[in-house]
Amino acid sequence: MTLSAELRETLATITTATLTTVLLKKGLRNVWLRGTRPLKPGQPRLVGPAFTLRFVPAREDLATPESWSSPISTRAAIEAMPEGCIAVVDAMGVADAGIFGDILCARMARRGVAGLVTDGVVRDVTGVLGTGLPVWCQGAAAPPSVAGLTFVGWQQPIACGGVAVFPDDVIVVDDDGAVLIPAALVEEVTKIALEQERLETWIMGEVENGAALPGLYPPNAENKARYEASKQAK
Repeated sequence: MTLSAELRETLATITTATLTTVLLKKGLRNVWLRGTRPLKPGQPRLVGPAFTLRFVPAREDLATPESWSSPISTRAAIEAMPEGCIAVVDAMGVADAGIFGDILCARMARRGVAGLVTDGVVRDVTGVLGTGLPVWCQGAAAPPSVAGLTFVGWQQPIACGGVAVFPDDVIVVDDDGAVLIPAALVEEVTKIALEQERLETWIMGEVENGAALPGLYPPNAENKARYEASKQAK
């Protein structure tokens, strides 16, 4: 699917916490990518289609510095990334080999990539932060990717943080981490989540006015009616 500007802007107003709740209600429990924490606190919430990259365990004849010049390399993958995508990298949770450093992240930022999400780590962390590319990962490590991983391809199904990610699934990231919305469900989930956010804003107002939680969160029939009346009044 093509993620419209309107849909992207709407999703950017919805927390990942709300999205996981909505997806849970639709039977999708495994949508939060484990190990994807903001490298820098306070990064803006981002929304974009997933551009997937995949590593496998290092094999000594393939995971070499020479492999960085191969047609199948992280360098080549970056040149294929469209503007506005979120690079989602399956690093198998490896935390002692940095998949990207400052130069690669600088190139991604220059190409208009919205952000990087990985269950692995980055290196040259000060330089990465300096590129301005928003990153969600497990942290930093000095060794290069080939110390622990072999890069094998891009734009194929991957497993990132224990979640199946297909190219063009929609990724939403904020301070709580990264959440996947299956491409086929984006419009429906966005509509439901937007209404859930409106309801929870109303509930928070009631709590701030001293209301007790039973019957309010989740709302019973009486409070649902009050909420609907408040929407009509507005």
